[in-house]
Amino acid sequence: MSSRKPKLFTVLKAWNLTPNMIRVTLTGPEIAAMDPNCRGANCKIFLPAEGQSRDEFERQLQDGPRPVVRTYTVRQLRAKAQEMDIDFVYHGDEGPASAWAARAKPGDFCGFGGPGPVKVTSFYANSYLIIADMSALPLAAATLEAMPEDATGTAIFEIMAPTDRQHFRIPPGIETHWIVNADPHVQTETIPRMVAALDWPAGVVQTCIAGESGVIKTLRQALLVDRKLPKEDCYISGYWKIGLKEDEHQTMKRAENAIA
Repeated sequence: MSSRKPKLFTVLKAWNLTPNMIRVTLTGPEIAAMDPNCRGANCKIFLPAEGQSRDEFERQLQDGPRPVVRTYTVRQLRAKAQEMDIDFVYHGDEGPASAWAARAKPGDFCGFGGPGPVKVTSFYANSYLIIADMSALPLAAATLEAMPEDATGTAIFEIMAPTDRQHFRIPPGIETHWIVNADPHVQTETIPRMVAALDWPAGVVQTCIAGESGVIKTLRQALLVDRKLPKEDCYISGYWKIGLKEDEHQTMKRAENAIA
């Protein structure tokens, strides 16, 4: 992630993509210079306080103190149009980013840092395993859209309601499963059981897996330890953890990485 000061972007439009996912389209002249292939990359969204003026927020971005910041994914970027889409899981006013996205309207603003590196940059496997809850659905969708048309494998998506199912390009050889967990703060064993029941393919398997850290820990054990998949073929990451705020979760991840 870039260490430079965050950019100030303007909300072009915001709407409910599904009942529990809000898409916010941001615009700013700096987008024209960004890599148009950065969809799926992490970014930082810096959030203004409710009622804060643009001038006040711009001064805060430059001089501090640091605003509330959350990690998101670049869903789409249209460099020539200077537009970027960021998808926010909606869970009311429970989190500052969800609350901001829910009230976002044209002319509103936020800070932007990044983007970071794309998670899966090359596709060379015999088969693919894609798993995401709603927090990681933008990453999974971007990864599937970038895959070759003849890719084969399995994709498993956990959503909060049947109406949260999204439509995006998925190679026809990817078998897709949409499972519903109305309360993602209640961990289930559905996805680990589905992975354990897979008819495991021969050859190289690449993964793109992200979601709640408890589920990710179980999947990491099943795939990296039990099935001995090479780490270089696997992206597996916890994006959040039940009971922790993002800052607490990021601290936990840094501690785990230091031990690994």
